[in-house]
Order: sequence, then C-alpha cells, then structure tokens
Amino acid sequence: MLDVATPLAALPDFAGPGPEWIVSPGLVSYEAALEAMEARVAAIAAGQAPEAIWLLEHPPLYTAGTSARREDLTDPGRFPVHEARRGGQYTYHGPGQRVIYVMLDVGRRGRDVRRFVEQLEAWVIATLDEFNLTGEIREGRVGVWVARPDKPPLPDGTPREDKIAAIGIRLRKWISFHGISINVEPDLSHFDGIVPCGITGHGVTSLVDLGLPVTMEDLDVALRRTFGEVFGEAPPPAP
Repeated sequence: MLDVATPLAALPDFAGPGPEWIVSPGLVSYEAALEAMEARVAAIAAGQAPEAIWLLEHPPLYTAGTSARREDLTDPGRFPVHEARRGGQYTYHGPGQRVIYVMLDVGRRGRDVRRFVEQLEAWVIATLDEFNLTGEIREGRVGVWVARPDKPPLPDGTPREDKIAAIGIRLRKWISFHGISINVEPDLSHFDGIVPCGITGHGVTSLVDLGLPVTMEDLDVALRRTFGEVFGEAPPPAP
C-alpha cells in the first residue's frame, strides 16, 4: 500500500544512500497505515524491499501502547482509540503532527534496541536543532522535551517542561515499525483526552506553539538532512 504515497523526490538527498523516503498527502487512516507498515516490514525482512521512512498525518485519534493504563484514557469517547501494539502508553495523533514511521533493519544495524531508541531520540533532537530549538531527554520520561521557563514551575518547584515529540517502536524479525511523532501545529487541546505517555504535571507543546513558524515541509527537509548524521549510511544486505 505504500506505493500510493508520493516519494520525496523533490527533497535534496542529504543522507546519501539509505532508506526510501515516502510522504503521503492528506490524512491517512490508522488502519491503512498499520496494514501498509505490516506489509512493508514483511517485505524488508524477506529482502524484497528497501528500508523506508514514511512521513504522514493521521485524522484525530488516540493509540494505546503495550504499557497503556486504562485510567490514562480520560475521555474515551472523544476520538477513536486504537491498540497500537508498540511500546509506550497512550498518545495522540492528528492533523498538524508529523508522524514518522521508521521501517529499518535493526538486525543489520547492530541488534541493539536500546541504542536504536537512543538514535531515534538523537535524530529528533538534531532535527529540532535545525530550528534553534533545544530538545532534551529525561530519565523516566519517554520522548523529547523542551524547557518552558516562560511558564510557572510545578507546585514542588520543578521547572516546567513540555513534550514536543513521542517515540514508540515495535520490532518484528529485527525490522522496526511505528516510530516518532513531532508536533508541528496540532490542536493541543486534543491531548486533553489522555494522560500523554502516562506523565502528569508537565504539558505538551508544538513548534508553532513555541513561536517557530515551521511548516510540515520545513520539518521534512530537516528530518532528511539530519538522518544521515545520526544513522549513517545503510548497512549492506546480508549475503
């Protein structure tokens, strides 16, 4: 099903040889995306297709990862809820958020799942840095965060931080799928129906919410530019 998407042929090939880059215009249903990912992952594992990075947007929906707690779905009737079968808890997807489905051969890239997740985090941070925005990782809090000194601290005095990107992956035969979401300009009130990633106290933000006039196309170029810096060239196929 990925053949209905439009290749990112117009983007400069910053990363050199590597995965196929695909962008889907409009909104892609979660069911269609999951079906397409399943098919592509199987093809990659069988040596019948190259690795792929798929950029898209979904209609408003919530997804539940394997660690999701029912009490964190605070408004279950607001949007459709999908069992994602990826790592993590509840998250939101919707228009204005760039979803990056990452179908890479982790087996050929070292078989180190923790390092792979760290690379995904580093990729997000490097991409945000393209817009002079500092993204940070916090122990015990999944995703990428930005400091909000412009907002009052939490009641215990902890500085306020907002989440700008979520990460959740699954592996099958050492091929990754699911991946990353970065908030460009979504309706942030849509996050109110869940406890995002099970974390209370801190909030959610976006590039535009932070005063950065970044478009989805700007973000796509930055993602393409920084990918090779983090992941390097694709490893050769297994003999």
